[in-house]
Amino acid sequence: MKARINHQIKAPELRVITAEGENLGVISTDKALAEAKARGFDLIEISPNAVPPVAKIMDYGKYQYDEKKKEKVAKARTQISELKSVQVKIGTGEHDLELKAKKASEWLAEGNRVKVDLYLVGRSKFMDLNFLKERLERILKLITVEYKIAQEPVKGPKGLTVYLEKK
Repeated sequence: MKARINHQIKAPELRVITAEGENLGVISTDKALAEAKARGFDLIEISPNAVPPVAKIMDYGKYQYDEKKKEKVAKARTQISELKSVQVKIGTGEHDLELKAKKASEWLAEGNRVKVDLYLVGRSKFMDLNFLKERLERILKLITVEYKIAQEPVKGPKGLTVYLEKK
């Protein structure tokens, strides 16, 4: 939303603040505009939903610059987490499990979600569910980073799947 400035402001009264942070109190819009003009700045509506609306006397270009700067900092702070996937089979060897667990640990440390698939082929699809969960636990025990299970193991058409997130 674009801030209203000077004559775009429709409210009859405003709470006015100067660029230095000095509070001028609640005054009429015309008086606030005259004060801004006298100081050589613009009157910018900062908080239109407040009662009465809050306006600031300052340079509009500086205000826009500050807003863009705040937006950029906020955007940099947001972390985009991806869904990474690790796939193991019932007969996957210990060394391979360690390598996959190490990779999953790195991903969790970066803040990504990790999907661990126990891929089932042929007759293994019909094995006891507790046995399959135990096989899935083999890789989960090797993950070094603290994690929480975002979604309990779910049996799907391809096998057993569990989602992990960093604590």
